[in-house]
Parts: sequence; structure tokens; C-alpha cells
Amino acid sequence: MTTRVFIAEDEPNILESLSFLLGREGWEVTSALDGNAALEQLNNEALPDVVILDIMLPHRNGFEILRQLRASPRTNKLPVIVLTAKGQEKDRKTAEEIGADAFVTKPFSNRDVVDQVRRLAGL
Repeated sequence: MTTRVFIAEDEPNILESLSFLLGREGWEVTSALDGNAALEQLNNEALPDVVILDIMLPHRNGFEILRQLRASPRTNKLPVIVLTAKGQEKDRKTAEEIGADAFVTKPFSNRDVVDQVRRLAGL
């Protein structure tokens, strides 16, 4: 069975880099460029095995999306990696309090991202 990863990231270069990196592992990658599209896809399409969620997204930020995912019985157990350029401790603490499973700061290590997806997907 193919591991499915969903990425919500508004910076095309980072999205392309992550998609290539994860695709190279043989994983199926889907994505959204803004918060509204991300939430719509996560609520209406087949659930991925892992979500990589940028905090600073247009229309709806990653914290709002994570809150909604955790509030829904359909998505409340979905593994979520929070990805952000905002590496301050308060952002990490907020992400943990809302229910993030992992926190990765930009610029990120490719190995760290792959390792986190492997861990959260149970690979």
C-alpha cells in the first residue's frame, strides 16, 4: 500500500521541493496552496497517512486548520507535522497544545522531514 502525504504550503518552491523529496521515497503526494483549499481537501477527499501543515497560509492559518482537524471525529487522529518559518518557542507550544504530532522549522533538513513522515506513517 502506498503511503499518502498531504502538504499544505503556500510557497511554490518549498512545495515543489517537498513533493519531489517525498515522491522520491515512493509516496503519493497531494497538496494545497492555501488554508481554505487544504481544509476542503482534507474534509472531502480520501484521508492521507500524514499531513504536513505550514502555519502561515493564506485565507486560514495552519493553527486554525489543525484545530478543526482535531475537532472532527473523521480527522482527529490524523498525524500532522507542523512546518513553519516561525521557530519561536510559543509557536511550538501552541502547535503541541492544539495537537501537532511533530514540529519542523524552516529551513528544514530533508532527512528530518522524511524521518518524521516515516515515524508518523508507521513505516
